[in-house]
Amino acid sequence: MSLADSHPRPEGPGRGRPRSETVERSIIEGVIRLLEEGVPLAELSIERIARTAGVGKATIYRRWNGKEELFVDVVRAAEPPDPELPGTSVRDDLVTLLEQLRQRGLMTRSSVLMHNVIAQMKSSPKIWDAYHSIVVEPRRRTQHAILRRGQEGGELRTDIDVDVLNDMIFGPMLVRAVMRPDADLPEGLSEQMVDAVLEGLRPVSSRTP
Repeated sequence: MSLADSHPRPEGPGRGRPRSETVERSIIEGVIRLLEEGVPLAELSIERIARTAGVGKATIYRRWNGKEELFVDVVRAAEPPDPELPGTSVRDDLVTLLEQLRQRGLMTRSSVLMHNVIAQMKSSPKIWDAYHSIVVEPRRRTQHAILRRGQEGGELRTDIDVDVLNDMIFGPMLVRAVMRPDADLPEGLSEQMVDAVLEGLRPVSSRTP
């Protein structure tokens, strides 16, 4: 499957006139075509992207501040969409988010193009910073909100900083999905990781003797 066949682009920052999904899709697919042809991210200019997509440069700038934001949306279009959280318990929400990480890891491994795009993105500080600002940080805020809810509801220990809790829960999946490309990512791994970590994070008073 090519990036062009994957998920529709999530809603991004709005600028100017109302969006046209058809126009935006043609722009993103124009970037994808160039990447599939082997054009490095560093050599992709707004002018070249506009020419490939059959639009004017102004059409792109009405939707994105620059090519960094556009490249981030290209990656987001290929990733699994952010899941709707069940909200039934902290455990269920954490399993849902970890499962998204697992699925992203599997997708990156199965797509040579996606793997190369992420590698190139990491080599560009501007693009990597934009990805963190637009994608990573909002996800991390969501994770922190869930963990705070768990502390306030007595499901999680309150003597550990939320940022540390976050790394303890999501770090193992990130290591396995990103830093260990040879490691298995089997179904059920998200539940296994969450349950193992939560066992040690329950308040002492709520643990089974």
